[in-house]
Amino acid sequence: MVTARLVLLVATALCCASASSSASPAVRTAGRCRSFPAVFNFGDSNSDTGGFWAAFPAQGGPFGMTYFDKPAGRASDGRLAIDFIVQAMGLPMPSPYLQLIGSDFRSGANFATLASTVLLPNTSLFVTGTSPFSLAIQLNQMKAFRDRVISSHGKNGRLPSPDIFGRALYTIDIGQNDITSNLGSGGVETVKQSLPSVVNQISWTIQDLYNIGARNFMVFNMAPIGCYPAFLTELPHSSNDLDEFGCMKTYSSGVVYYNELLKNILAEVRKKMQDASIVYVDKHTVMLELFRHPHAHGLKYGTKACCGYGGGAYNLDQNVYCGNSKMVNGQTVTAVACGDPQNYVSWDGIHATEAANKIIATAVISGSYSYPLTTLCRP
Repeated sequence: MVTARLVLLVATALCCASASSSASPAVRTAGRCRSFPAVFNFGDSNSDTGGFWAAFPAQGGPFGMTYFDKPAGRASDGRLAIDFIVQAMGLPMPSPYLQLIGSDFRSGANFATLASTVLLPNTSLFVTGTSPFSLAIQLNQMKAFRDRVISSHGKNGRLPSPDIFGRALYTIDIGQNDITSNLGSGGVETVKQSLPSVVNQISWTIQDLYNIGARNFMVFNMAPIGCYPAFLTELPHSSNDLDEFGCMKTYSSGVVYYNELLKNILAEVRKKMQDASIVYVDKHTVMLELFRHPHAHGLKYGTKACCGYGGGAYNLDQNVYCGNSKMVNGQTVTAVACGDPQNYVSWDGIHATEAANKIIATAVISGSYSYPLTTLCRP
């Protein structure tokens, strides 16, 4: 049933995309999308459109090869799901809050940064790779941005109108790093103990945003990390822990637990803020379907990375990350990109390809994977 529904959505998106103008080859619908004048996004690398690399400039190829023809601050070969979603609503791709040069914030801002966590990190970027821009920091950035907009009185040509905040859409796609950063050392059961704190922080963030005028929220659940090539390579597991599709059952159970916690706490927040729209987006189901049945959705490879080194089932060596070179057995090797990323679910073992992101966005826009049912674009 899931396969048939998702196939229909993808077929519709491809049809409408081919009929749309070449100037904006985004996910299109044949009808009308909800008229949000702006989108404010909070998240990690799954929705970072350049924030991290604006703060720490260093991204190189082959990132961005499919759509931008150069690195564009995204952990993918092209656009992310958030790019497709805002384009479908007729808005430009979201400008990173941390990128001042060339940014236009009239239709919102993106506070997401790669490697961000929901909880405040207790370590440094240069020690463990965790971003300093946790969800609480992103929220403070949003408040500072709002204050700047209000004090501008609508006279700054690159800022939105001061009355935009109550009409905008607020998207939250974060939490993956809170789980994965501790899986190798602590195991699933230890990580589970911190997850109530993670969802509580998301709940408090929504309530804080509500208090400054936000009323429309979309909160993404977590993707099935037990199917990610990077974790299939890095995390300890036995063959008995793999399901029939090659995904790790134990680690997937931690994600399912987190998603239930998130769904339940959003239901509680909904009761407190009855004049707000708080939508739980089931990205997990969409991604799981792509990993399990890539051929059903026009793809070829599920749990194999496009950009990596080593070949084999996963094409991944945890010591040689996408685009990097390293000495292995006395020889310099490089993790390079495949020539057909449009056939892959996984770009670099952790992040999705543009092709997969387009399918995710199509599902989100349809409303079929949202609770309560919320259709961004109607036929």
